[in-house]
Amino acid sequence: MSHVTPVPPAEDPDSPLDPAAMRAQYRTSGLREQDLADDPYRQFARWFAEATASGLEEPNAMIVSTADAATGRPSSRTVLLKAYDERGFVFFTNYGSRKGLEIAANPHVSLLFPWHPLARQVIVAGRAERVAPEETAAYFHSRPHGSQVGALASVQSTVVGSREEIDAAYARLAARYPEGTEVPVPMEWGGLRVAPESVEFWQGRENRLHDRLRFVRVVDSASEAGWRVERLCP
Repeated sequence: MSHVTPVPPAEDPDSPLDPAAMRAQYRTSGLREQDLADDPYRQFARWFAEATASGLEEPNAMIVSTADAATGRPSSRTVLLKAYDERGFVFFTNYGSRKGLEIAANPHVSLLFPWHPLARQVIVAGRAERVAPEETAAYFHSRPHGSQVGALASVQSTVVGSREEIDAAYARLAARYPEGTEVPVPMEWGGLRVAPESVEFWQGRENRLHDRLRFVRVVDSASEAGWRVERLCP
């Protein structure tokens, strides 16, 4: 999909590499309007299937960006997509984490799927809301036992004195809820669904003349939602 110009190693291993010298020439067939699915969910499903079939490691990894409502300061982190359909894109987190608190105060969220080996990106902009408790419980109990205990042990995003404190908390809870027993869903842990207002499909092209096609949600007078497709300059 792309050809990367190698950067020779520095003679001094402690000297920084020059990122300006790192270049990739994207060589793809492009993305045309007539090739798009009728809606962003079906188009995402196509690309997600292709990313998975390509052997890309964790194709469901996405960057979630939120912003503090009071200061406007953004923050980003990588999480894993766990479900998607016509209602939106779902991930799970501790509601008391930084992203959870920022979303509670400002539900506008951006998601980015960085499928670099395919020279593709998908960028979702929308509003996040909590999923139903039953949906959270069903997913939580489908996770590996260790991940369930870990979610219970971690007060995500809070300051902790040492790694030993985290390990001790995990050990206490692992002894209380051994393998084979039901781990309770943490009260402040659950799913968030991002209902998209726009979804951009970015395909790398030669000479940086990338294809960028964006679905934008449109609501008509009957309050029925549809999608408009826009082409953006690269």
